[in-house]
Amino acid sequence: MSRIPLVDPAAAAPASKALLDSITQAFGSTPNMFRAVANAPAALQSMWGAFAALGGGVVGARLGEQIAVAVADRNGCDYCLAAHTALGRRAGLSADAMRAAQSGESDDPRTAAALRFALKLVDARGRADAADFAALREAGFDDERIVEILAHVALNLFTNYVNLAFAVPLDFAPVRLRHAA
Repeated sequence: MSRIPLVDPAAAAPASKALLDSITQAFGSTPNMFRAVANAPAALQSMWGAFAALGGGVVGARLGEQIAVAVADRNGCDYCLAAHTALGRRAGLSADAMRAAQSGESDDPRTAAALRFALKLVDARGRADAADFAALREAGFDDERIVEILAHVALNLFTNYVNLAFAVPLDFAPVRLRHAA
């Protein structure tokens, strides 16, 4: 049971209603995470705006979803792991690719470098060194992509914390955690 009420989109405050309508249109329903965050319209606007901005970024949906499952697994967030596994599959990634991403791994060296960096940021609480950036650049990431990778990590920390702190009920098919902290 959620520790915070899940806002009914039909009864939402005007400041949240339009955003929830957009979210419902995008997903075909309103995921519980957004219903929880809708208690604070500014937080909902921030979260949905970040998803929209990064969804149109240069990193791409596939890598974004792989980063999301790596971060979710590391943080033990069942909700985000389930949601982003489903979204990754919808973006064309295989079940094996999504399972590997949970551990920060990929058959693609470029993706693997991005996932290692993402998990380093999580594990080291944002601290990275010159070698971490050199590895990303060697893998072909420019500064724009490096900043976007960090933005994906930050957004997923936000969503992981929402779901963990509020005990948001799962409304996606569950996925088994592999390496939770």
